[in-house]
Amino acid sequence: MEVYVDDMVVKSQTVEGHVHDLKEVFHQVRKYNMRLNLEKCVFRVPTGKFLGFMLTDRGIEANPDKCAAIAEMRSPRNLKEIQRLVGRLTSLARFLPKLTEKVKPILMIMKKQTVDKWDDQCEEAF
Repeated sequence: MEVYVDDMVVKSQTVEGHVHDLKEVFHQVRKYNMRLNLEKCVFRVPTGKFLGFMLTDRGIEANPDKCAAIAEMRSPRNLKEIQRLVGRLTSLARFLPKLTEKVKPILMIMKKQTVDKWDDQCEEAF
């Protein structure tokens, strides 16, 4: 049985470390009889999008497109828009310290499933 690998990133601190890490990855690929799609394999990529995040030489960063989508949103007017906002924020949660604490008023509205309670606290959190 062959298993195809869809998404994988190998990032290392040094060139020597990267060579070692790649050898280990290729060893595991062979060991478990996995296959890599050569048309999708890319090496020496300085930056790029991967699984909704930006990979740079500094590490994993927020995708600017996702940030812009939130920044350009208007205040939610119905439950579906609140859910959309919370979903977008959740995708960036690792980059927003104490996110849950900051958007608690919005989460409470979502929990109660009523937009009628959108108030100044919600607007400030937004």
